[in-house]
Amino acid sequence: MTTPRKHKIIAIDGPAASGKGTLARRLAAHLGYAFLETGMLYRAVGYAVLQDDNDPADETVAIFAAQNLAKTLRPEDLQNPALRTDAAGSAASNVAKFEGVREALLRFQKDFAYAPKDAVKGVILDGRDIGTVICPDADVKLFVTATVETRAMRRLKELQSKNINTDFETVLHDMKARDARDSGRDTAPLKPASDAHIIDTSDLNADEAFKLSLDIITAKIR
Repeated sequence: MTTPRKHKIIAIDGPAASGKGTLARRLAAHLGYAFLETGMLYRAVGYAVLQDDNDPADETVAIFAAQNLAKTLRPEDLQNPALRTDAAGSAASNVAKFEGVREALLRFQKDFAYAPKDAVKGVILDGRDIGTVICPDADVKLFVTATVETRAMRRLKELQSKNINTDFETVLHDMKARDARDSGRDTAPLKPASDAHIIDTSDLNADEAFKLSLDIITAKIR
């Protein structure tokens, strides 16, 4: 007989620049839950492939990198600033489409969700397949989204703040291409779980999105 979980699991999914990462971190801090940004795992794989001067679109190379990383990965390794670059993000989108890569990283995510090392009230994982694949029995599932134009504008402002020279059309094109890869892959495509609450942040500021999400979570786990 399976022992009931003593902690809550909140799954937060959504496309790039939807605001899910900022929201997830804020909710975790407010609730006192442990937090894992699972997209950083795929960024770490993509970054490792790039560091070896290989192509992230090469399935064999990507799976090999993921399997090696899974053997030594520590949560603190995901704090590497280099994983936040656009190059790492694009590489992550490429390697994430391979089933072998996702299988190699699956155990790390499930262990965090179902067997946290510290006694915690709950855990929050954000990514693209948390509610559908990693934690299909999560207590609360949120799918955070926004129009592609809104997300592209957010990304453009972020890049400009880092003095990266680009324009809206380029960012929009890249965003649409990434959305297509994430949603069109055969393995764990980006999509809301059937029982997920949809949070559209197109016309919401950070405080409004936080309040709406917190109200949903509170009602579900009360």
